[in-house]
Amino acid sequence: MNQNGKINYVEIPSRDIDATKRFFKAAFGWSFVDYGPDYVALEGAGLDGGFFKSDQVATPANGSVLVVLYSDALTDTLAQVKAAGGTIVQDIFEFPGGRRFHFADPSGNEFAVWSEIP
Repeated sequence: MNQNGKINYVEIPSRDIDATKRFFKAAFGWSFVDYGPDYVALEGAGLDGGFFKSDQVATPANGSVLVVLYSDALTDTLAQVKAAGGTIVQDIFEFPGGRRFHFADPSGNEFAVWSEIP
């Protein structure tokens, strides 16, 4: 349900839409709806959004927000990200309240995955 003043949609750059779709389907099971060659919407990602064709990348180092995903099996998720072709930017580390790792997708966008400490 749409709510006034709440985050509703996130758009992320992609250098290669097809490679992005393959990666996120393999790593996280997401599906997509194509809207032409330069845009694809996310399905099953937990938040509505999409990827748009761009030569830019989203990383905290260049001032972008960091999209953080949740996992109930962090080590398994790290292995899935690697197997799907993601690059581990920062291996699993602890922070107050949990553990997480950072990865780059095939376009070079940085994401994180976190889990609660058992």
